[in-house]
Parts: sequence; C-alpha cells; structure tokens
Amino acid sequence: MRRVPLGRSAAWVTRLSFGAAPLGNLFTPVTDQDAAGAVDAAWAVGIRSFDTAPHYGLGLSERRLGAALAGRPRAEYTVSTKVGRLLVPLPAPAGDDLAHGFAVPATHHRTWDFSADGVRRSLEQSLTRLGLDRVDTVYLHDPDDHAGQALAEAYPALERLRAEGVVRAIGIGMNRSALPARFVRDTDIDVVLLAGRHTLLDRSALADLLPEAERRGTSVVVGGVFNSGLLADPRPGAGYDYVPAPDALLQRALQLEEVCARYGVPLRAAAARFPLGHPAVAAVLLGLRDAGQVHDAAEQFGRPLPTALWSALRAAGLLEADAPTPEGSPTGWT
Repeated sequence: MRRVPLGRSAAWVTRLSFGAAPLGNLFTPVTDQDAAGAVDAAWAVGIRSFDTAPHYGLGLSERRLGAALAGRPRAEYTVSTKVGRLLVPLPAPAGDDLAHGFAVPATHHRTWDFSADGVRRSLEQSLTRLGLDRVDTVYLHDPDDHAGQALAEAYPALERLRAEGVVRAIGIGMNRSALPARFVRDTDIDVVLLAGRHTLLDRSALADLLPEAERRGTSVVVGGVFNSGLLADPRPGAGYDYVPAPDALLQRALQLEEVCARYGVPLRAAAARFPLGHPAVAAVLLGLRDAGQVHDAAEQFGRPLPTALWSALRAAGLLEADAPTPEGSPTGWT
C-alpha cells in the first residue's frame, strides 16, 4: 500500500491506516484472539501504520497492539501514540470504564498532564506497554481545555524529543479543527490527526485547518470518517459523534446512501475515500476490531469510485460545488 510522508518529517503512513481504539474494548469487549487477528489481517492487506493511545482501554489497546506487532520487521511499519493523559493505578479496580467508553475494569484513573515531564513520562509508559524502543509519531491528545499548557509546555517537549531523534514526527489529535489550525499556524508540527470534521456529513475543517495545513505543508490524517457510525450504516438509532443521530442528519445520510447506490457504491466506501480528495490529507484512519472489519475496509477502500458519483452528490446538494473529491481510480494501493 502506498506510503505517504508526514509533513517534512521522516515518518510516514499508509493511505489506509489502522486505528486501534477498538482493541481497547471501545464500547464492547474484543477478545485477545480477535485483536491479534485484526492486526494480522491488516498486515496481510498491506496496512503498515497503526495508531493507539493510553486512553484507549486504560492501556489495553497499546498492550494488544504491541503484542500483535512483536516479531515483525520494525522498519516496515509505523506506530503513533498520544500524550496528555497519564494513567495512575488505583489500589483496587473500581467498577468499569464504560463512562469513558471502554469495556474494561477501572484499574487506573486518567490525569490530564500536558507538562514537559508529563509528556516524557507518558511516552515512557507507552513504550513499555507497546514493548517498543520507539514510536514514530506522537500526538497531543485532546488538549481542548488545556491549550495554554499544551502550547507552552507539551509542544516544546515534543519538539525536543523530535530533535533528539526519539520520535520522527509530532502533532496534535482532536475532533475539533480550530485549535489544530492554530498549532499549524504557530508551531512546527508535522501532522494533525482530525476526527470527524472532514467527512461527507461535516466539512467544517475546510474553513480553517485544511487550507492552513496545505499552505504550511503539514499533513492531516483523517479519522472518524463515519461520524461514529451514521455513514457506515444509516438507520434510526445510529450514532453521530457518539450520540444518537438527529433525524435531519439521518435523512441526509440516507440521501447520501441512495445516491451512492445508484452507482453501485456502498456509502461506507465513499465515506472512507472522500477525505483523500484534499491535498493536505495523507491518510484515512479506520478503527478496526477484527479480521472481518479489516477485510471489508480494504475492499471498500480499494473500490473504484466513478467520477460521476461526486457530480451526482453535488447535483443533489449533498456536496458543495468546490468540495475536493478523490477523482478516478483507487489511490490507496500504489
């Protein structure tokens, strides 16, 4: 699968990348066997970039991902993780972690920490859980309410880690676009991981982040392309940004699905490929929990999408006339 550099760094991602939040039992449990099988299947279809975080399952995602990658040639894949939340052990498990979205015992509590020391401690702990001596990319994770400390303390710490060669690329990961756009303008980050703000239902990043990233040569990895499920399977009760979708958005998703069906294209295929139309977008990150999901993702991602589909979506008022779209044949596999 095609590898794309992140900004001007030596790090890279494959056009389709593996999001490992589900390996942390996101919403529902995943067995160790299914978690390992998902990574094996990803490797078999050519995915070589994997994203995780301490937040995902209180470290479970990092542990499972590291175990599944053990023994594979280190130069042939890239791993990204995140800093900003330290995991502090509890004396005894206190129920479960479903309040934070993960079906795991509450063995730790999360402490926000965007200090320089917190960045280094978080990365050291992540390397231990992953069983690796380095990761390729580190993101500041959701500093929505900690922008001042993230800019003044965490970002310079990441800059030093990059200069020391401890990591190859640094960035910020959020589900809003305004603060990442500020980081692109005011710092020297290599990449932004943006969830849910450049999709077939929400293109708000076109107003700030994406033009700035293109101007500065900063890469964007787009996650949340299904907006928490609505663009994968539009139906009553489907999720949109982690809550049930409002009826107006459900109806719009059903319209998108109907137009795609006219061209023999599943909506999830169009949704997964749409972000790659913007020149700043390096990759799409899909959360995958078992081998079946991996194989479906690879099939849909590699499906040819007729140029006429995007024209039809514009004609139906479902895409702006100037919305960038991926024209022509699949772009992920070469």
